[in-house]
Amino acid sequence: MTTHPPDTAPSVVDDDIRLHFEVQRMYAVEAQLLDQHRYADWLELFADDLHYWAPVRTNRLRRQQALADGSPGEVAIFDETKASLAWRIRRFDSGMAWAEDPPSRTRHLITNVLVWAGEQPGEYVAESAFLCYRNRLEREVDVYAGGRTDVLRRTEDGGLLIARRTILLDQNVLLAKNISTFL
Repeated sequence: MTTHPPDTAPSVVDDDIRLHFEVQRMYAVEAQLLDQHRYADWLELFADDLHYWAPVRTNRLRRQQALADGSPGEVAIFDETKASLAWRIRRFDSGMAWAEDPPSRTRHLITNVLVWAGEQPGEYVAESAFLCYRNRLEREVDVYAGGRTDVLRRTEDGGLLIARRTILLDQNVLLAKNISTFL
């Protein structure tokens, strides 16, 4: 998967501007759905063959930076499908998710969005930066920062769905008591 935009950017045309706006708007809607705890609606932004993945990161010397991020098949913070995310959402709604009862208050901020053509026709790659603030009870505060690389797929009705999401958290040790927050 391409992880950075092509070095040679074509001239900006109206279609590029529309696509960029469409992706930014989709991310704004996604953040709002998460912050409003509308997880079932959030799940509809994803393709049925979704891979939602956040590899574990390690501290490495400069000469070993290529080994800092985990690889597929290794231990990960998230390694989910649409079905497993749906199971987590049902668990939240069941009242059995003690880590989210009472529920957290979150604020998702998505920025630095870049979009370019993907490897397959009708697919795009979008990179973004995120900051997620989470507060629960009186004193539990967690802040997650990082970057995401998404593969977006154009649907038959002209919309976009997220087919792949790779999340790279900037911290490699999570100090939170749990990670019940979607990023």
